[in-house]
Amino acid sequence: MTTANHGFEEQLWRIADKLRGSMDAAAYKHVVLGLLFLKYVSDAFDEKYEALRNGSGADPEDREAYAASNIFWVPSHARWSYIEANANRPEIGQIIDQAMLAIEQENPSLKGVLSHDYARLSLDPNRLGAVIELFSFKVGDEESRAKDVLGRVYEYFLGKFASAEGKNGGEFYTPTSVVRLLVEMIQPFRGRIYDPCCGSGGMFVQSEQFVAAHQGRIGDIAVYGQESNPLTWKLCKMNLAIRGIDANLGERHADTFHDDLHKNLKADYILANPPFNISDWGGERLTADARWTYGVPPAGNANYAWIQHIASKLAPDGVAGIVLSNGSMSTSMAAELEIRSKLVRADLVDCIVALPGQLFYSTQIPVCLWLIAKNKAPQGLRDRRGEMLFIDARQMGHMVDRTHRELGTEEIGKIAGTYHAWRGQAQAGPYEDAKGYCKSAKLAEVEAQGFNLTPGRYVGVDESEAETEAFVDKMIRLTAELAEQFHKSRQLEEEIRK
Repeated sequence: MTTANHGFEEQLWRIADKLRGSMDAAAYKHVVLGLLFLKYVSDAFDEKYEALRNGSGADPEDREAYAASNIFWVPSHARWSYIEANANRPEIGQIIDQAMLAIEQENPSLKGVLSHDYARLSLDPNRLGAVIELFSFKVGDEESRAKDVLGRVYEYFLGKFASAEGKNGGEFYTPTSVVRLLVEMIQPFRGRIYDPCCGSGGMFVQSEQFVAAHQGRIGDIAVYGQESNPLTWKLCKMNLAIRGIDANLGERHADTFHDDLHKNLKADYILANPPFNISDWGGERLTADARWTYGVPPAGNANYAWIQHIASKLAPDGVAGIVLSNGSMSTSMAAELEIRSKLVRADLVDCIVALPGQLFYSTQIPVCLWLIAKNKAPQGLRDRRGEMLFIDARQMGHMVDRTHRELGTEEIGKIAGTYHAWRGQAQAGPYEDAKGYCKSAKLAEVEAQGFNLTPGRYVGVDESEAETEAFVDKMIRLTAELAEQFHKSRQLEEEIRK
């Protein structure tokens, strides 16, 4: 589903938005998604309850029967019928809090995940009751689960919250089209999947959907993640729970750099969208860290710390896809340039994709994808040692509203197909360089460019399309790039002052 094709999700959003009042989007997000989750587990439970009650000799109170069907046990005072019957009572907030606590107590995997602040938050009981009554449709019964109704609603709501929160929204939400592109390029069929900054879990959801869509077995992949924000960690646990995805996110939220919860993990696939250009990551306390194989990343920017952390987690044949700001491809700060040159010389960088701006809710700057491969000559594929693929996709995507862009299915297929052809996957067909779009470059060429990894330096310009960029789009792109240059300028000034 894309934001351009929503349907009832938008109608549901308008219903839920009645509850907001003066509450800010960050708090409101957990209130609404908590209600959705409560409705989901109750629908699934009620359907199973009725099936057992009407079955021959079955006990509807037999908890084992629910566990066998991967359905959460819901106590009587936490079921939606009870919530709905009490929707108009002034203490409806306390009733929901008690329901959430009861569900957590009965289902250990949900411990510490659900919000139970409905009585404490500035929620108008009348509005809360009205919203409960409007949630009359099913989201958790077997038919709805087959159609992934709640998954679609959840994804749509996360996008809306990200938009409402602006810059902070990017901390928990990566746009679906960007996640789909990463997943289609990396193709996580079987093995261990890891995301060191997993946000609300979009990478995992798309990976599971990819496996299912290609007739793979969901049980063939194992999911590992970590998230430092406590509320976002809860969001992720809920997002995965409603889809039946069993994931190891650690027993708590934790900072990946300073409290790695998966120290011994070697992952087959890593997908990550780290926060861009963060300066307060505590790098000055990690100068002797074993992960910095290619150089100590600067304390003022975590981009190269993320790259090296991810590289350290890859299995011998592992592949990683990372979303980073464009500055990561060309920064000339001494420490970052040194690390980048060593990563290239170590033949770890497999592919760089330049993407258009306006894909994210948190920033309008254009971003790029780094694909890192431990083995560039895997069995059955072409030997690409000593080479890198550059793809310039800055002209792709379409505007879904005045400020946000999406990559279309055909565009995602084209980029992923180019990468697969370059790697030598037979079904992708032969690879050829395309002027203005893609180029397979030798490492010597990259070294000659001063280890600048900007695809435009390698792919050249397609003369037939040189002047096709609309003036407004060009101004937005250049303004965003200028803003990033100003940001780097301030960083350099601070380094010089030190």
